[in-house]
Amino acid sequence: MIVEYFRPKDIKETLDLIKSPEIKTLIMGGGTSIDRYANEPFAVVDLQDLGLNSIKAKGKTLEIGATVSLQALFEHPDIEPDLKVSIRMERALNLRQVATVAGTLIASGGRSPFSTVMLALDASIALEPGDENIALGDLLLFREEKLETRLVTRISIPLNAQLAYEYIARTPADVPIVCAAVARWPSGRTRVTLGGTGGAPVLAMDGPDGGGEEISAADAYSRAGDEWASSDYRQEMAQLLVKRCLAKLSN
Repeated sequence: MIVEYFRPKDIKETLDLIKSPEIKTLIMGGGTSIDRYANEPFAVVDLQDLGLNSIKAKGKTLEIGATVSLQALFEHPDIEPDLKVSIRMERALNLRQVATVAGTLIASGGRSPFSTVMLALDASIALEPGDENIALGDLLLFREEKLETRLVTRISIPLNAQLAYEYIARTPADVPIVCAAVARWPSGRTRVTLGGTGGAPVLAMDGPDGGGEEISAADAYSRAGDEWASSDYRQEMAQLLVKRCLAKLSN
């Protein structure tokens, strides 16, 4: 239950509010994840007035404001087609129009197509105070520790990396049982990530050049069994999906 609502005008005021020891205080971007706390009293800090809703290309990097909606990113002309696919799978249109990029990443689990792709792209997260930049992989593993009394202000992804994403799901509209993303830079650097289980997608490979992607995927999912699929199935599918991604990147 929301008992207090704040709409700060700058970053300093926002940080002061979320550090409040008096009541649990949540950051609200699009508000799509707030309802999970409905059974306890809490305050919300609305980020609408902070100007964090822009998308800017800077050299070989795309800087995405924390409150940019998934739909706004989906419609941006500079993003890779398979990033669009992952966004479309992440949320239906109505929710994409309100869900924010930062909020979606922070709340994501291991079956998130969007987080799997952003992890492959080695997305960088800017945090205040301190304008610290950390890798998305580090944030996903240590969310509570990294985000305590801190604010995500932007997410940066490369514009010069090729991207391929493939998935297997029960239906085209369902979250994936297994998904894979492969990003490749002009230097040859290659990252392979897998999603479909657990608390966060996993990084299977990050190497200076290609080679061994399918084996790395199988190794990463050697213990990936759950109620949805066995480890053996996920290993086999992970290799198949990575193979498909590599074929895309070779065309």
